[in-house]
Amino acid sequence: MSMKIAAVQMVSGPRPDENLDRAEARVAEAAAQGAELVALPEYFCLMGLRDRDKLAIAEPDGDGPIQRRLAQIAARHRVWLVAGSLPLAVPGDADHATNTTLVFDPEGRRAGRYDKIHLFRFDDGERRHDEAATLRAGHAPLALDITARDGRAHRTGITICYDLRFPELYRQLASPPCSLMVVTAAFTWPTGQAHWELLLRARAVENQCWLLASAQGGQHENGRRTWGHSMIVDPWGQIVAELPEGEGIVVATLDEQRTAEIRTRLPALEHRRL
Repeated sequence: MSMKIAAVQMVSGPRPDENLDRAEARVAEAAAQGAELVALPEYFCLMGLRDRDKLAIAEPDGDGPIQRRLAQIAARHRVWLVAGSLPLAVPGDADHATNTTLVFDPEGRRAGRYDKIHLFRFDDGERRHDEAATLRAGHAPLALDITARDGRAHRTGITICYDLRFPELYRQLASPPCSLMVVTAAFTWPTGQAHWELLLRARAVENQCWLLASAQGGQHENGRRTWGHSMIVDPWGQIVAELPEGEGIVVATLDEQRTAEIRTRLPALEHRRL
């Protein structure tokens, strides 16, 4: 009835090999604490000096050094690995990649692929960012069963960063209801400070499920500062674990009894009419 879950927080830089080594060290730390599912943050493998740097490391779907290393990490540490996000090549379009989360099972087998659907654009007069300049949006949501060591399957929805602002995606993932929603992110400092916790707790409460959020959190070599605050939120919206800034992990136990009690006491999911 329970499964230990963990979020890795990183401050990734422009060298993929170093980032992968640091990611594996954190996965090992989480596994040593009993985690069965570990999530890496968005762009764990590269926070480039320029937006187009991601295109240089974009791999074909199903093969490449980053994908092979991720499969090895999952198998070596015997965890379900929600592998943050990495750029995958778009066939026939060298100017764009997808921002993709891959999921690996404890045998190192790929269990799912999700391409970020909602692409971020921000302009406050000082800072400008438009993901569509280098990314191709996805179109298909992903929810899959994560089987814990006790044999219980936990339906898990996968989302990336800006997706968090679109509750209709989470409603679609929650049909049927999820035990867990995962958000891998690299929220900017100003948007994170204003909305990160608010949105995470809202998505957990709306869908009466656990929410695991892994984030980039600190000052990067490219000058960007990300918000961090990786956290685990329960179905009542309570934060049960949080790391404000810097590299590290947060770990908690996904307790299905807690979920069942909340859904019984307030059966909001049964009351939906639209």
